[in-house]
Amino acid sequence: MTDGETPEAAAPMRDLGQRIVSAVAMALVVLGALWAGSVPFAIVVGAVGIAVVWEWGRIVRAGGVDAIMAIQAVSVVAGAVLAARGLAGLGLIAVVVAAIISALLAFGERGHMAALGALYAGLPVVALVWLYRGDAAGPMAVLFLLLTVWATDTGAYFAGRLIGGPKLMVRISPNKTWSGLAGGMGAGGVVGAAFALVRPELALGYMLLAGALLGAVAQGGDLLESALKRAYGVKDASTLIPGHGGFMDRIDGLIAVVIVSAIYAAAVGVHAPARALLGLN
Repeated sequence: MTDGETPEAAAPMRDLGQRIVSAVAMALVVLGALWAGSVPFAIVVGAVGIAVVWEWGRIVRAGGVDAIMAIQAVSVVAGAVLAARGLAGLGLIAVVVAAIISALLAFGERGHMAALGALYAGLPVVALVWLYRGDAAGPMAVLFLLLTVWATDTGAYFAGRLIGGPKLMVRISPNKTWSGLAGGMGAGGVVGAAFALVRPELALGYMLLAGALLGAVAQGGDLLESALKRAYGVKDASTLIPGHGGFMDRIDGLIAVVIVSAIYAAAVGVHAPARALLGLN
């Protein structure tokens, strides 16, 4: 703290420092796994999926490590392993079975929310590993999704702060603005355009549009998680990540983007999903 600086003024700077260090560390781990191959990538994705399972239970069941969490964690690991071995269909079945069992064990008004936890954590894990190893373009497609979400978060934050204006959905997330939405979509479009400029085989118009639309999807995923936390009176999913809260708080946009991207890729080119996602089919 510099001379004359109050503790209250210094606190945001300390929080910002924590956020930057945590974000850089997480990015390095993910990018390292992306470079290392399908098995290390599946391990990292599966580990994050287990953290999401725990955080979901913490929010909707006020629970920790219990039978439901164990079943869902096993299904996430199974989904990641099966997808890494080219058996994504079986991975999806494992996740769905875990959701059904969770609903039965949590019988009552929160049974459906327990089931949704298995899907919320498991589906993006299977989808992301499937996209990664689906064909030769897998690493590039996953990198595109990661960079698009990261750019969207940054663009939305700075556009919202610098421009401000009307609120987007004030009852769900009071700080989000329409300018933030536009800034996030613009940043996503820039990432798509950059990929097209670096890789001539990619169509500029397609990639720009894909990045912008996925930017909107990412912010929709953020709003969904905010609505969940608001419904259960929770500020952060957990405190696992210094300065950021929980994994759900950081990857809510990515979860939505991965699921939507996988559905699109499966519809357009299920045997070459990464190429389909990048508009190469």
